[in-house]
Amino acid sequence: MTESADKGLMGAYREIFAAPGSVAFSAAGFIARLPIAMIGIGIVTMISQLRGDYALAGALAAVFALSCAVIAPAVSRAVDRFGQRAVLPLAAGVSAISIGTLLLAVRFEGPVWLLFALVVPAGATPTIGAMVRARWVAIYAGQPQMRTAFAFESVVDELCFVVGPVVSVGLSISLFPEAGPLVGLILLVVGTLLLVAQRSTEPKIHPRRPGRGRSVLANPAMWILIVVMVMLGTIFGVIDVGAIAFTKEQNSPGSATVLLALFAGASGLVGLIFGSMHPRRSLRGQLMIASAAVTILSVPLLLVGNVAALAGAYVLAGATIAPTLIIATALVEQIVPPEKLTEGMTLTVTGLGVGVAFGSALAGQLIDRYDVHSAYMLAVGAAVTASIVTACLFVKPSASTARPSSIE
Repeated sequence: MTESADKGLMGAYREIFAAPGSVAFSAAGFIARLPIAMIGIGIVTMISQLRGDYALAGALAAVFALSCAVIAPAVSRAVDRFGQRAVLPLAAGVSAISIGTLLLAVRFEGPVWLLFALVVPAGATPTIGAMVRARWVAIYAGQPQMRTAFAFESVVDELCFVVGPVVSVGLSISLFPEAGPLVGLILLVVGTLLLVAQRSTEPKIHPRRPGRGRSVLANPAMWILIVVMVMLGTIFGVIDVGAIAFTKEQNSPGSATVLLALFAGASGLVGLIFGSMHPRRSLRGQLMIASAAVTILSVPLLLVGNVAALAGAYVLAGATIAPTLIIATALVEQIVPPEKLTEGMTLTVTGLGVGVAFGSALAGQLIDRYDVHSAYMLAVGAAVTASIVTACLFVKPSASTARPSSIE
């Protein structure tokens, strides 16, 4: 059903980085996107240390996440219209100033209403993963290397979400409470400036065509992909909270980090392998198979009774995630007009973030009221929902979903 890349796994990834400037913009993108996984948890750690108010800490982090979900797509629309170099420094500057002022307000015991007012503009943080992927599209549109590039970026995203929180919490605990989010905002500014400095790989601004003035959300297929991403994010959220709760019940809290590393490692490894392959099946068909695999391999989460069994279940569940993300991102490139590509990719990434927040919050509620297995039932339910929604892509293929894909 698939054919392996002729040059093998490592050769496929060496090949994509043969393009001039690719190493530079990918490295800059890693620096700039790491903060998105540092700032939210950094706010929680900072507030809990300085004020001892976990409710306030969680509420501020939630407002930050919601603000990103609302503002980030608008930032990406502006990028599609005016270019990365014109928009990203401004957006990153607004976010950095907002976060910096928030840190000062917390340190000098500002009123609660001021903290909420300051955290809202921080949502202007650019979706750097979408910006980097747009650069790969500009280089490899119409070529099989783009699939490999998307696979690599999916693994980088996961690495950021694994490393970022650990670094942020560690800095805030070992240095001073504001250290985590402070380093996050510094990395955001530095990484963004390094990225926009790479002018040779910046995507060209596509002129807006007649009849293309509507948002990408006017395309029903886009909503299907967003829902799928929200469901995947929900699984992420359950996986994180479930690992902490289950290992605590088993009197082995230190094992939570190992479980999460196994989940992320399995996803990353399978993602790298999958990205070096060239399936002949259509992207819609690939997504249907991938979402079904997510459902089937999430079921073992309901059957575990000890940490070792949960470790195996996390490896199985993790193995399905990256390929699904790669395919979904590829479908965005297929169905979204070139002049709105960044907006489309941002919406899917935003959907993933919303799902993580929703999954974490609801999993915590289920664990408090029932048990850990009820939270894992939420993950399985999210996987089933993703499969059902994906099937809708086959109900009535529109012209927009039938556009030839550059990586199909």
